[in-house]
Amino acid sequence: MPKTAEELFAFLDSLDIAHKTKAHAPVFTVSESASLRDEIPGGHTKNLFVKDKKDQFFVITVEENASVDLKTVHKVIGASSRVSFGNPEKMLEFLGVVPGSVTVFGALNDTDNNVTFVLDEDLMREEVINGHPLSNDATTSIGRDDLIRFLEATGHTPLVLKVTG
Repeated sequence: MPKTAEELFAFLDSLDIAHKTKAHAPVFTVSESASLRDEIPGGHTKNLFVKDKKDQFFVITVEENASVDLKTVHKVIGASSRVSFGNPEKMLEFLGVVPGSVTVFGALNDTDNNVTFVLDEDLMREEVINGHPLSNDATTSIGRDDLIRFLEATGHTPLVLKVTG
């Protein structure tokens, strides 16, 4: 059973990581979430759940307006081949989320380390990073260094790479 937002918040609290969450109507795309920018400061994210031909899975987290070239990003992230989007069943199995809710916080559900988390260098220049707390009806804000600490505490060593054009 996937962990809930409340379990995510308790995990962050156990690590003494400050976080703030704002509930809002469900958003499925970056354009739908644009209206929240004035209410929630910091870097807003777009998350891509992708896989290569050897079934290595990745979550690539970038600034919401950044573009990722799916034809070449495999060379940067260490995939064995060009990547394609992972299917919803694996997304739910590994991250505990459904399409429209992919988030770096899904690492909490990836207890078997099936997914490599990639954070874009440009995004990591932001002091505060925003992501969905395992569902797309809220946004959780966390410090960039605390995001790294969170990922490491879940057993993931994130790759901070230049993945945007």
